[in-house]
Amino acid sequence: VQLVESGGELVQPGGSLRLSCVVSGLTFSNYFMSWVRQAPGNERETVAGISPSGTTTHYKDSVKGRFTISRDNANNTVYLQMDSLRPDDTAIYFCHAQRLSRQYSGQGTQVTVSS
Repeated sequence: VQLVESGGELVQPGGSLRLSCVVSGLTFSNYFMSWVRQAPGNERETVAGISPSGTTTHYKDSVKGRFTISRDNANNTVYLQMDSLRPDDTAIYFCHAQRLSRQYSGQGTQVTVSS
């Protein structure tokens, strides 16, 4: 199983980024997908999740209205559109797949929000 994130970079406050995660080695459309982040010195926190069909999403309160999670089951990809970025969004962002007791994560992509 492989989860490969991309799209992280340095961006100014107020800017936007779109993260992508391409998944292989599992039946993508059966898995609940989420984006998890970890800032230096902090624990990992889930920022957004999406159901296998894509019909249900949920968000951490601090990113509601700014971040949008979506998925393309035909191409085994999950996205995170991040708008109005703030310095406290700075973290490594990980893609996470879960189905029953099976869980997988990628290596992460660095997002830095700074002027």
